[in-house]
Amino acid sequence: MTGVQGDVSSLGDLDRLFGQIKRDKRKLDVVFANAGVARYASLGKITEEIYDSIFSVNVKGLLFTVQKALPMLPDGASIILNASVVASKRLSSNSVYSATKAAIRSFARTWTRDLKDRRIRVNAVSPGSIDTPGLSGRSAQRSIICRAAAGYRSPATSSIGTAASNSATSDGLSLMSAAAAFSSR
Repeated sequence: MTGVQGDVSSLGDLDRLFGQIKRDKRKLDVVFANAGVARYASLGKITEEIYDSIFSVNVKGLLFTVQKALPMLPDGASIILNASVVASKRLSSNSVYSATKAAIRSFARTWTRDLKDRRIRVNAVSPGSIDTPGLSGRSAQRSIICRAAAGYRSPATSSIGTAASNSATSDGLSLMSAAAAFSSR
């Protein structure tokens, strides 16, 4: 396994990543595009820097990751986009982050049509909060995200999952299968 460090919002870094993949593997059967950063500001306090930093990674980075992967994907491949339940929630100070995750869900719907002739499946998963190092030490932000996730989990499960236990992991794995249905409604 080879690691390639880079910035998903840098097209040069993405070129370097896919150049390495092409040299090592020649093709990809699945792309799981998971680009996400979150910063929080309420309307009236959103700066251009906050907006640009979030959209650059969450939308631009994800879009160009998938686009640069396309030449390496065979017909019938699978693309899975990681969105978030926050796209459907009304959480204060989350409007910019929420908009980026809503854009990802829109990509899944429109790219399904764009890639129909190649039979490439495009799906989005929208997990609740996942306990990662990026969430650690951000108790106020974590609390907001946990409240968002709580509306999408059964009372029997915790409001925050781990990367290994989150249902999005199993959902993503099932969507990678060639047996997953293709639909372009």
